[in-house]
Amino acid sequence: MTQSLSAALEKKAVAAGDKLAKARSGIQTIILGQDNVIDLALASILSGGHALLVGVPGLAKTLLVETLGTVLGLDDNRVQFTPDLMPADIIGSEVLEESGKGKRSFRFIEGPVFCQLLMADEINRASPRTQSALLQAMQEGSVTVAGQHYELPKPFHVLATQNPIEQEGTYPLPEAQLDRFLMQIDVDFPDHETEREILLATTGAKQAKATKVLTPKALSDMQSLVRELPIGENVVEAILNLVRNARPDQSSLDSIKSQIAWGPGPRAGQSLMLASRARALLDGRLSPSVDDVLALAKPVLQHRMALTFAARADGVTMEDVLANLKDSIA
Repeated sequence: MTQSLSAALEKKAVAAGDKLAKARSGIQTIILGQDNVIDLALASILSGGHALLVGVPGLAKTLLVETLGTVLGLDDNRVQFTPDLMPADIIGSEVLEESGKGKRSFRFIEGPVFCQLLMADEINRASPRTQSALLQAMQEGSVTVAGQHYELPKPFHVLATQNPIEQEGTYPLPEAQLDRFLMQIDVDFPDHETEREILLATTGAKQAKATKVLTPKALSDMQSLVRELPIGENVVEAILNLVRNARPDQSSLDSIKSQIAWGPGPRAGQSLMLASRARALLDGRLSPSVDDVLALAKPVLQHRMALTFAARADGVTMEDVLANLKDSIA
C-alpha cells in the first residue's frame, strides 16, 4: 500500500513539475533576467501564501504580477495604494437601492479584493486603517462588511509592492502584517547583458505576450500536492535550528543576542517548510533538501526580524546576520 501511494505521489509530482516548467518558461519570456524573483514568486503561490516585492520603480514588478495572473489562469486585480484610499475602496461597500415599488434595501458591491490574485501596488502608502482591512483578507481569505461575512475566491493571493527608497508620505507596515507575507522578495537591477536584452525586446514593433498554462483548479491541486511531499528529518531540524537561532532569547549564537531586537515566530518555520517543498516541486524533485532551506532563508526571514540600534550603529546589516545564521546550519 505504501509503495502504491509513493508511486502515485511521484506520478503527480512529475506531472506537476512538467506543468510548472512550462509556466516558468512562459513567465521568463516576458520577465527577462529575474529568474530568481520568478521562482520565489511561484514558490510563494504554490505554498498558498502572499509575497512582498521590494524594489525601485521600473523593475517590472507590476508586469510580473500581471504575467503570473495570465500564465496561472488566475483572475487578477490591481489596486494603486494612496494615503486617501479607504477600506471600502478595497473590500467593497453596501449601497442603498430603491426598487420600482419604492422598497429600499442594501446591496453589497464587491471591491477589487474579490479576485484570485491581487496586486497591492505601493502598499505602504495606505493608512493603517486600510492596511488592516487588507490584513483580514490575507489572513482569513474573507472580509466582513456591516456584520456580514463574505468569502473571497479560492485560491487567493496578494502580491504587494513596496518602494525601498522613497519613504516620504508612507506608513510602515506593522509587524503583524509583515508576518502575513510568506516571503519578502527583493527585486534588483538587471545586469548589463540582460538590460541590453530588455531594451531590444521591449522597444520593437512586436512584443512577447503571456499565454495561459494552468487553471485555478490545477493550481489548487498543486498547492495540496506541496503539502503531501515528504520532508526529511534533517531538513526539519535545519528549519528549527535556523528559526530558533534567529530569536535573541533562544539563540545559541552570541552575535544574534546582541544584534537582533526580535526574531521570527513559528509562522516563519511553517513558511520555510512549505516554501522548501514548493521549491523542490519547481525543480522537479520529490522532496526538499537543506539547500532549499538555505536558499529560502533570506526571503522568508528578513522581514520577520529587526536589528538592534547598537547593531545598526555598528554598520551590521540584515544580510550579515542571515549569513551568520545560514553558516550555523550549513
